[in-house]
Amino acid sequence: MYIAVVGSGYVGLVAGACFADTGNDVLCVDKDTKKIEALIAGQIPIYEPGLSDIVLRNVKEGRLTFTTSLQEGVEKSQIIFIAVGTPQDEDGSADLTHVLDVAKGIGQYMNGPKIIVDKSTVPVGTAQRVHETIAQYTKHKFEVVSNPEFLKEGAAIDDFLKPDRVVVGVSSEEAGKVMRDLYAPFVRTNNPILVMDVPSAEMTKYAANTMLATRVSFMNEIANLCEVVGADIDMVRIGIGTDSRIGMSFLFPGIGYGGSCFPKDVQALIRTAKNRGVELKIPMAVEEVNFRQKSIIARKVAKHYGGEAQLKGKTIAVWGLAFKPKTDDVREAPALVVVGDLVRMGVKVQAFDPEARGTFAEKLGPNPSVVYAESAYKALEGADALVICTEWGEFRRPNLAKVRQLLKEPLVFDGRNLFDPKTIGHEGFVYYCMGRPVVRPK
Repeated sequence: MYIAVVGSGYVGLVAGACFADTGNDVLCVDKDTKKIEALIAGQIPIYEPGLSDIVLRNVKEGRLTFTTSLQEGVEKSQIIFIAVGTPQDEDGSADLTHVLDVAKGIGQYMNGPKIIVDKSTVPVGTAQRVHETIAQYTKHKFEVVSNPEFLKEGAAIDDFLKPDRVVVGVSSEEAGKVMRDLYAPFVRTNNPILVMDVPSAEMTKYAANTMLATRVSFMNEIANLCEVVGADIDMVRIGIGTDSRIGMSFLFPGIGYGGSCFPKDVQALIRTAKNRGVELKIPMAVEEVNFRQKSIIARKVAKHYGGEAQLKGKTIAVWGLAFKPKTDDVREAPALVVVGDLVRMGVKVQAFDPEARGTFAEKLGPNPSVVYAESAYKALEGADALVICTEWGEFRRPNLAKVRQLLKEPLVFDGRNLFDPKTIGHEGFVYYCMGRPVVRPK
């Protein structure tokens, strides 16, 4: 098939590369000239394991190309994926400006029948708006399909090539058959392609992400209660997760969720409901809990030292800046709040992340109280304590003797429960974590 993917960001580039890898001819379109020039030169603008290899391989084999011309993309393709950003508007709703701008361009450049696919995360009713926009500019036959993505950053290539399921919303059997044929190579193990009506497909993405966000916020609430009553959240997690009705996924406590999906999608679902006169109390509570949770580590640090005033002049090492491991994405990252809270309290921060130092520094902006170390151990030099915000694999088994030696005192605030309390206690650390008792050397 001849496919155009409009938008060469995270979703668009992964989708384009993976479609090309199954033999399709894919043209990725983006209006950002610098991004397209970089891609043509073999430079991948985002960090995602495996993405560089699959992009470069398919470029070399001629199946994957890049352009800034939407007209070229529309005219050459049978299927056009819209994968541009849908940032949050001021009221929390999804801003569809970019999506509708692309729809207008598609209508203007159509030269025959097309299938247009909404790949961007968009609220219910967007496909209809896209259809109405395109119809203003063309008489050619077309159909707008909803095909939400369910990629996890850090595992996006595997998620796309081996999906749990593919969700497709269509209004005709013909479009359903085309989408089934397109995705057939990815579901050879008989994982389902779920073909449904368009509004249901649009709602599925928001419902899925809000359900997962709900599990995260629920466990964070239970972890906070465990600390008060003396329970161990790890034991509680196992106790409930082994119930087949619940399962183990998304039951790890921490300092809140971030990224490009959960925060934006929960708020967009809330706004969609409000626009229809419906109040979604559970998603609203999920969002409120997550907002509070991001400040919990800084509060633990302040309490340990006897109040915020006692923190002035302290130096704290921070491990992990990305919202999750295996990505350089810092959108809504808890570390932004943690670092911001510490700096506000007069703390100097020495931060390290394997991939996200650059994106974090750009997002945070210039701040003389924050320096970026070249390694995890460098961040510890001269620091009074260590705060862990992201569960990168390399943080899970550090040389604890070296950590203790580099810190001014053996003090760790672990926002991701990376360490075994008994082990780190035997090493002489004071250890604060999430939903478990504080560990102090005996």
